[in-house]
Amino acid sequence: MRNGLRNRRTARIAALAALPAAVALSAAAPALAADSQAYQINLEQLNDSGASGTAMVSLEGTKLTVKIQAEGLTPGAPHAQHIHGSTKGMDFHCPDASADKNGDGIVSTVEGLPAYGDINISLTTSGDTSKDSGLAVDRMPTADKDGKLSYERTIDVSQDVADHFKDLHIVQHGIDVNDNGKYDADAGKSELDPKLPLEATAPASCGMVHGASIGEMPDGGVETGTAATGGDDATQMMSLGGAGLMAAVVGAVVVWRRTGER
Repeated sequence: MRNGLRNRRTARIAALAALPAAVALSAAAPALAADSQAYQINLEQLNDSGASGTAMVSLEGTKLTVKIQAEGLTPGAPHAQHIHGSTKGMDFHCPDASADKNGDGIVSTVEGLPAYGDINISLTTSGDTSKDSGLAVDRMPTADKDGKLSYERTIDVSQDVADHFKDLHIVQHGIDVNDNGKYDADAGKSELDPKLPLEATAPASCGMVHGASIGEMPDGGVETGTAATGGDDATQMMSLGGAGLMAAVVGAVVVWRRTGER
């Protein structure tokens, strides 16, 4: 009898003790503002470019922050990059090999447009970010000697973009068809600008919005696959926020109740 009473008291104390800790952790957990959104976009190769990457995108009202880490790009070369798609409900997506209408083995920018849509935002390093800067190669990020590219910029966007960002996607351009480490005219001239080789403007990678993913760009390399951001157990617990903590509290209360009913 005494043992049963002691067990019930112990379970009750454990359950109640969990409450203040859970409340404290919940209060400390990071949270976005009511009008904020965060997304992860996994960039996958087009045209057998070997390029891949991760884009972390956040919206604070109509301020858009884009962080991109990519690799496998043409070393030492500028890579035009854009946000493509429509904010009017049209269904655009990343193209596949079937978009190669002339059969030359390359999905050019023009051939890809019916699939991924027109330029909505040019992801330049400075200055204008409109469609007009789509070929502003001098203001596009450049891959390093290892073909890696890092990009970060915060820009103002329209309310339509903020409201419909999940319908948009990112395309990076610039491929090296003959693997000579540079853009040349071996594959022909660009349909967009005959002064540029096709390699310079053909899409190298494309990524759709993967889903809501609150986190940070992973350090030390490119993260592809799921929306997980890594980190130690404590960081992952914090990222769960109130939902995970409340589940733990509810579990403790259930244990207490079951023990008390014995």
